[in-house]
Amino acid sequence: MSETTFIADLQAGKRAAYSRLLEEYEQRVFHTCLSFVPNKEDAEDIAQEVFVEVFRSIHKFQGNSKLSTWIYRISTNKSLEFIRKKNTKKRFAFMQSIFGNEIPLDKTMYFTEMNHPGILLENKEKSETIFRAIHQLPEAQRIVFTLHKIDGLSYKEVGEITEKSVSSVESLMFRAKKNLQKILANFYKNSR
Repeated sequence: MSETTFIADLQAGKRAAYSRLLEEYEQRVFHTCLSFVPNKEDAEDIAQEVFVEVFRSIHKFQGNSKLSTWIYRISTNKSLEFIRKKNTKKRFAFMQSIFGNEIPLDKTMYFTEMNHPGILLENKEKSETIFRAIHQLPEAQRIVFTLHKIDGLSYKEVGEITEKSVSSVESLMFRAKKNLQKILANFYKNSR
């Protein structure tokens, strides 16, 4: 079945097309979400939101990009939306702690899933350090780095998902690597 027929079947609401969509993209979407939010339960929740959005918006898909690119874009945006909401909640909790109504935030068990296929590291502690460093990058650098280095997408694919030129993606990757070197160097210098 061609991608055009597949998309037409999805837009027509055919069950077989939705089953195929889930079969083909469920793991990819989950792993993309996990790349941004390294907690299995949160990544599963975000992945479900991605498919709800895909089902809700498939009729708007015009085929200007590949279906996979469109789904990756939704996955990335939903993951970033989750991170923004989480950061807002942290700031709110911090403000409450200043003014009395303290809400304890236990972050010790957040990094539950470190067996991500794109990251083969020696142990959970190193994985957490790297994920924390990646999350300190500016958003554009974090997206490009995550999609390229963790999800293994080419610069061209990352450019399509982020709607940036390949040269912009390369530039962001270069800056991301430099920034990560600084962040990790500072971390290891301070942890001695």
